[in-house]
Amino acid sequence: MLLSIQDLKVSFRLGERGAKILASAVKGVSFDIPENTTVALVGESGSGKSVTAMSVLNLLPDNAVREGRILYQGRDLLRSSLHELQDLRGREIACVFQDPMSSLNPVFTVGQQLSEPLIRHMGLGRRAAIARAEALLEEVGMPEPRRRLGVYPHQLSGGQQQRVMIAMALACEPKLLIADEPTTALDVTIQRQILELLAGLKTRKQMSVLFISHDLGVVGEISDHVVVMRHGVVREQGAVAQIFSRPQDAYTKALLACRPSLTGTSARLTVIDEHIAGQDDATAAASTAVIKPKDPAAPVVLEVKSLAKSFFLRQGVFGKREFRAVRDVNFQLRRGHTLGVVGESGSGKTTMGLTLLRLHEPTAGEVIFDGRNLLTLKDSERQAMRRRIQIVFQNPYASLNPRFTIGQTLVEPMVIHGIGADPAEREERARSLLAKVGLDASAMGKYPHEFSGGQRQRVAIARCLTLNPEVLVLDEAVSALDVSVQAQVLNLLRDLQDELGLAYVFISHDLAVVRFISDEVLVMKDGEVVEQASAAQIMAAPQQEYTRRLMGAVPRGWRPAAT
Repeated sequence: MLLSIQDLKVSFRLGERGAKILASAVKGVSFDIPENTTVALVGESGSGKSVTAMSVLNLLPDNAVREGRILYQGRDLLRSSLHELQDLRGREIACVFQDPMSSLNPVFTVGQQLSEPLIRHMGLGRRAAIARAEALLEEVGMPEPRRRLGVYPHQLSGGQQQRVMIAMALACEPKLLIADEPTTALDVTIQRQILELLAGLKTRKQMSVLFISHDLGVVGEISDHVVVMRHGVVREQGAVAQIFSRPQDAYTKALLACRPSLTGTSARLTVIDEHIAGQDDATAAASTAVIKPKDPAAPVVLEVKSLAKSFFLRQGVFGKREFRAVRDVNFQLRRGHTLGVVGESGSGKTTMGLTLLRLHEPTAGEVIFDGRNLLTLKDSERQAMRRRIQIVFQNPYASLNPRFTIGQTLVEPMVIHGIGADPAEREERARSLLAKVGLDASAMGKYPHEFSGGQRQRVAIARCLTLNPEVLVLDEAVSALDVSVQAQVLNLLRDLQDELGLAYVFISHDLAVVRFISDEVLVMKDGEVVEQASAAQIMAAPQQEYTRRLMGAVPRGWRPAAT
C-alpha cells in the first residue's frame, strides 16, 4: 500500500494565542491509495477534502491540529520531522493546486521555477536542469517548450499555467501526485486536455494520484476509486463503477442527481438538501416539473447589430497592432428569454458581454434597447439606461465591497438612482429582495466574508434586482460554484425570470448549464459567432465541428465499457 490514511482528525485552534479549539474540519477519515491507482476525494466546499489531502504533507496553517495516522510506505507522516517532510515534498509526493497563478512565482521565469526542484532534489547542474525542464514541458504538451522557458507565468494562458504546474510536480518523478481541483477554473476543452494528460502521465509514470474535486462528472472519467465526503466525514467509498451505478448513500445520489445534463430538459435541478430530505421523491419532482412555455412573439428588449470590439497593442516604438476581440455579432433577445453564449477562453464571449454595457467601448455596431442605441448615448443619458441592464460577474468574492454590510450593498444603488422615497422604504425593499433570493433578513447587518460563495452570488443577484432591471448579463455567474450550489442559483434564476419577465444574456463555457437555462445559443470562436440556433437544435444536431468538439469535451462521468 502506497498511502494509508487511518482515522484522521483535523481541527484548528482559534482565539487569542490559539487557546480555543474550533469544531473539527475532518472527523475520523480513513481510506487507502494503492500503487498506480487514482483515488478521488469528492464533496462540496467545506466537506474537508482539501484539508484531508493537505494533511499528508502538513501543508496546513500553524494552528492546525492533526490526529490519527498517515502511513506512507509504512512510515507515519504525522510523526515525521519538518526536515523529513521537506525531503518528501516534490521528490516523492507532489501537489498541483487549483489556481496556478497563486502557486507560480510571478517574478521568476518558467525555466527558473522548473529548474529549482531539479537542482534541489535531483542534484542536477543548472544547464542539465534547464534541458530537463524543456523535456518536461514537451512531455506535458506545452507548445514551443524552449521558448516558454524564458516567459513569465502571466504571459501564459490558464491551461498553459496548469501544464507548467504539472511539469513542476512531475520534475522529480514522484510516486504520488495530489491534484487539488486542478481543472475547476478551466473551460471544458482545456479541462479535457488536462484530464487526458494526467491519465496518460499516471499510466506512463506508474504513479498514484489523489484527485480532489466537487464534480462527479470529472471524477467518473479519471478515477479508479471514489471517496465521498461531507462535513468532514466519509459518507461512502468504493470502486468508481459501484459509486456511479449503485450509490448507497443519499448524499452520493444527490451529488449525481444535481448535475445538469446535455440531454435533460427538466424545469428544475435537484438540490442536495431537498434530495436528502425527500430522497428519490425530490429527484422525481424536479424531473417532472413542467417548463413554462416561452412566448415566441414576446417583445424584443435587446437587439445587437454588427457589434465589434478591437484592442490596439503597442508594437515597436511607434507602431501598434489591432487585436479584434469581437467581430460582427448579431442577435435579438426577447422579454423572458435567455440567450446562452458559449465558447472557450479567449473566444470573445466575456468581451462581448462587457461591450454591450459599454464597460468596454465598442469599435463598431449597434446595441438597440428601448428604441435607442446604447453605444451612442451621452454620459447623462447612460445612467438612466444602465439601471435597466445589469451584470452579475463570475467572482462574487471580488464583486462585493468587503467594507459594506449586505444592507449597505443593496441600498447604495437605490440611493444613486433615486429609487424609494426614504431610507425606511429602501431598507424594506432590500429585505424583500433578500427573501426573493432565498436569504433571511438577518443578512442585512452581515459582511460578505460571513457568507458562502453561493450566498454571495445570491446577494449579487439581489443587488441587480434593486434597480428593477429588464436585462441581466450573467458572466460565468455559476462557474465558480459547487454543483449543488450551482443548482440552487440556476433554479433561482429561472424562478426570477418566470416571475419578473427578465431577459438573460448567459455567458458560460459549460454547455450542460447553458442547455438547462437557455432558449437560444450563440457559439463563439476567435471573436466570431460560428453557430447560432435554439438550445435544443445546438445540442441535438450541432452544425460546426467546433461546437461538436465543445460538446465532446463535457465530462459525462463513468460509463460502462462497450461490449
